[in-house]
Amino acid sequence: MNAPARFTILSLSLIFAMNDVDAQPAGYNYDESNVPQFTLPDPLTANNGSKVTTTNQWLAVRRPEIYALIEDQMFGRQPGRSAEMVFEVTSTERGALGGKAVRKQVTIHPLGEGGGHEIHVLMYLPVDAKGPVPMFVGYNFRGNHTVNADPGIDLATSWVPNDQDNGVTDNRATDAGRGTSSSRWAVDAILDRGYGLATIYYGDVEPDHKDGWKEGIRSKLKTDKDGKPLELEEWSAISAWSWGLSRVMDYFETDDDVNSKQVALMGHSRLGKTSLWGGASDVRFAIVISNDSGCGGAALSKRAFGETVKRINTSFPHWFNKNFKQYNDNEPALPFDQHELIALIAPRPVYVASAVDDQWADPKGEFLSAKYAGPVYELFGEGGVGVEEQPAIDTPVGDTVGYHIRTGKHDVTDFDWEQYLNFADRQFKKTE
Repeated sequence: MNAPARFTILSLSLIFAMNDVDAQPAGYNYDESNVPQFTLPDPLTANNGSKVTTTNQWLAVRRPEIYALIEDQMFGRQPGRSAEMVFEVTSTERGALGGKAVRKQVTIHPLGEGGGHEIHVLMYLPVDAKGPVPMFVGYNFRGNHTVNADPGIDLATSWVPNDQDNGVTDNRATDAGRGTSSSRWAVDAILDRGYGLATIYYGDVEPDHKDGWKEGIRSKLKTDKDGKPLELEEWSAISAWSWGLSRVMDYFETDDDVNSKQVALMGHSRLGKTSLWGGASDVRFAIVISNDSGCGGAALSKRAFGETVKRINTSFPHWFNKNFKQYNDNEPALPFDQHELIALIAPRPVYVASAVDDQWADPKGEFLSAKYAGPVYELFGEGGVGVEEQPAIDTPVGDTVGYHIRTGKHDVTDFDWEQYLNFADRQFKKTE
């Protein structure tokens, strides 16, 4: 690597609630001086020891090596697209949200009508758009109806974790949940900037609990994209959710209202992990955004700071494949780290965001991953984060690799969205 490969760092840990983390769990390392020394693998050194010096070498040799390693040891393989898949536009309303939006709701039948699985997509498009619009797309945690109080949004029908504050009883959504997550979705700002927004409840693909696969897509798809047998623990919930994002992109390519060449994928927390793997797996996503994704996402695992590999595998055994469990209390043995996951997105733009009070997610480790993906971007003539040290709070940095650490806790805020919109404006302008 172009930067020193040895660092000293620490370890901390906490279970992400489905929506928020308001405190850091005791018994984990939050002290930077206790971070162990570690060596990061160089994304520009091939398996045979040769140096990668051209974009062709990266694309033809090194990127496939890294992708195969992370796929095999962490997330698992994915199925392909079923030839039976059907898209159904179930409703379109022009003049939603007080007249400023077109609300479109789409049901994806990934296994065909009658295939026993449905993915529901909520879309808002600027009502005055003159042509196909660029999009932000991302999963939500408790149903499309929680994103906005709009009474026209269909209630989620899949399993939802019980939560009285979000109107969920008996694991079923109710009208009381409408708009309860609206603070995380800057719908008006997105529309005002000329973008559309699409969101999907990730539980439509697989409910987020250890037995969620029984209702999810992993119970139905038994072969990978190459037709090889795919056992349950050979992939994971995150890999399944990533697969679902690709099915949404499949739909975008059929919708004349959407500029499918300008789609920014955004995810928060566990869904930030998903956005990174989804963006690495599907190069059709033009921008990839990780918001407070922490361990298994943007944060370097070898730092063992905040949530550790053992803690995340113990608390959420379904998120990663069976091979990842061998690195519990064994981060030094990892043959890759998360800077290489970010590097897989190159040369497409990527943005990593942290929050200063979210030490469980290791903000410094998130920054370092973004920084050490930089040499791969430089290979393409693209700029990285552009700074050697983590920037000041609320001070965005970076060119094709963006980064900020903001005031506040584990959450998605208007400040975050302002940076993502600014970033998308700059990046999409480059390609026009």
